[in-house]
Amino acid sequence: MAIQRKQKTVRATAPDHATESETRTSPPIRIPYLIGRTDRVVKRRLTEALAPHGITLPLFTAMSVLQARGSLSNAQLAERSFISPQSANEIVKMMEAKGWVVREPDPTHGRIVKLSLTANAEALLARCDETVKRLEAEMLEGIAPEHVALLQHLLTQCAKNLR
Repeated sequence: MAIQRKQKTVRATAPDHATESETRTSPPIRIPYLIGRTDRVVKRRLTEALAPHGITLPLFTAMSVLQARGSLSNAQLAERSFISPQSANEIVKMMEAKGWVVREPDPTHGRIVKLSLTANAEALLARCDETVKRLEAEMLEGIAPEHVALLQHLLTQCAKNLR
């Protein structure tokens, strides 16, 4: 675990009235660290917020992906949900057991099975989305709408750059 320390900047002509913050500087916090820290906090808060709905964050993510993309195969769901194919298979089994997803053969490929959300899943997602919207509003409190749009654009571009 690295400990960050403030480094004292020596200024040859520091005025006697200079504040401590003017004479000390810290290295800037790296963007990947800030994204990681934010990711951990968001995951924790989402997990807490979704629990009363009886849904886990991985289930919510998978269901949200299915809702946004329509029917998908297990492999597509795994890729778009940022989980392994094995984890996706376990999540699909859980969703199927709860009556949240149905499997149907892909009309264009005999070996592929497509997953679709049920009406019960859609209703659950609608309730969860309200909870998530409140959490997002809390997270973005005090940030101007144009900066929110810029943040969305910049984070999207960062993800594209790293693919």
